[in-house]
Formats: sequence, structure tokens, C-alpha cells
Amino acid sequence: QVQLVASGGGSVQAGGSLRLSCAASAYIISSYTMGWFRHAQGKEREGVAAIDSDGSTSYADSVKGRFTISKDNAKNTLYLEMNGLKPEDTAMYHCAADWGLTAIQALGVMRLQGVSDTGYYSQGTQVAVSS
Repeated sequence: QVQLVASGGGSVQAGGSLRLSCAASAYIISSYTMGWFRHAQGKEREGVAAIDSDGSTSYADSVKGRFTISKDNAKNTLYLEMNGLKPEDTAMYHCAADWGLTAIQALGVMRLQGVSDTGYYSQGTQVAVSS
């Protein structure tokens, strides 16, 4: 059974930073395209960032230059470093894993449906940014 466990959310003031982590199995981290999507109340789901098995990354325009996605295969962990946080970044964040997608494709899938029928996603971790 595939399990993704997200952590690291919290409450910060605008301009602050947080780092989200997602623990997964070694096979998932190394072989799947991984990503983060978020869902805020009253807003559409948004694919935030993705990284494919070769390390290529893609970001939503709303977070470019502020967020960085990375993974540590040795620790079986996916990260999302979030700097310059804004109130509009407030949302529930989920990590996701999907097979055979480019990072750009993964952003689209995450926006439309979270993950594909053969993908996996974690429970959410809440990020709250106050002004």
C-alpha cells in the first residue's frame, strides 16, 4: 500500500518561510513524478510545483521565485521550501505522486484532479499566512 505522509505546515506572518516535507517509499520517490498541490476554501485546486524522476521541475506562476521543490532520495523525502509567503498562499497542501508524467504535465493533472487514477496523494498539511 502506497503511503505519502505530508508535514511541516503551520501559521506564519506574510513574508515568512515554511518547509513542507513528504515521506514516501524509496521506489516512489525515485521513480514517480512528485509534486505539491493546494486547495483553499472557495478557490480551485492548484498544482504548485512538481519534480520528475530526472529532477526537472515546474512551478505555478503564482509561486515562481518564492517556492522551491526538491527531493532527497537517500531520505525518501520530498520537500517544498516556501519563502516570501503571502496571505493568498493560505491553503491545505498535499503531496502527490504520479507515474510517467513530466513535471509540466503533473501540474496540469494536479490542477484538474489532484492525481491521475493511478496516482497517490497525502493527507493535507495546513498553511496559514496572516497579513
